[in-house]
Amino acid sequence: MTGPVAVHPLVSPWGRFGLYSFFIDAPEPAIVDAGIASSPAEGMIPALEAIGRRIEDVRWILLTHGHIDHLGGAHALWELTGRRAKVVIHEADAPLLRSRGAHVDQYVDVRQQYIDNPNAVEEQTKAANHVISGEMEPTMLVKGGETLALGGDVTVSVHHIPGHTAGSVAYVVDGQQSVFVGDAVQIHGAANGFPGYEDPAAYRSSLQHLRDDVRPQHLYLGHPYRGADGVPYGVELDRDAARNALQGSLDLEARIDDAARRYLRDGLQETDSPYSPFARVAAELGYAGDPSLEPSPFFTTLHGYRTAFDRLTKDEELRTHG
Repeated sequence: MTGPVAVHPLVSPWGRFGLYSFFIDAPEPAIVDAGIASSPAEGMIPALEAIGRRIEDVRWILLTHGHIDHLGGAHALWELTGRRAKVVIHEADAPLLRSRGAHVDQYVDVRQQYIDNPNAVEEQTKAANHVISGEMEPTMLVKGGETLALGGDVTVSVHHIPGHTAGSVAYVVDGQQSVFVGDAVQIHGAANGFPGYEDPAAYRSSLQHLRDDVRPQHLYLGHPYRGADGVPYGVELDRDAARNALQGSLDLEARIDDAARRYLRDGLQETDSPYSPFARVAAELGYAGDPSLEPSPFFTTLHGYRTAFDRLTKDEELRTHG
């Protein structure tokens, strides 16, 4: 690569969150993550104009994962490029780009078990219809291991980093180790104050891969995730801050894993606590946030440990009893 490729954050508002996308200023320009339906027009167009760039010239839309605040604006952004941009997503999260209903199904399968809200499905359906600009078929499905050519000598490598979602990926600008991870590095969580991931073992392995193999020189996060002191890291981290964020994420996951294993071994306890049936885990970790606020990372994460524990218990029973 002849010189460093510039990266520009593109921020748009959404409730309690700031939604961050990133513009890779390559010969074939790319935007990493698409925010929600309003993000391309309200956040991306003015931000690009401010640096002398046009949204019509974007040729790649690189989605780090399938949550609505990262792919909700994909169809609208694609339309603004004259439908010329290639839309890229991992095959495991592609159903979330193809169907708004898949987001509601995901809610029903996990969080509805724990949150006492009789209107939840209706609310989730309304949110998906409002926040996702359109259902669409991706241009390119990736598995990890691909190299994308962004014109000239600029290439981007795709790394599969599951955990936050099954189809989370990192996009790495080759030669400068600029690494875009979406929500795959949670540290101590964002506005909800708890890290969110679906598969604890995969999350742990992906963090180790990023720390030990990818070794970001620049790490770009989807939200301003927070440290143990509650202070946001920001979304653009240098090498030392990136390593600190990765190690901090691993350290907290180990604490959650230890607490979850011990209390799951004793059996779940249904109580009137808003953290039920994981109230003892919340107490030990000192988590005092509202677990019902969407996207409810507390219940998503603890459900992941519960699922892993149930699978392990079943496997042990099969080995014991044949």
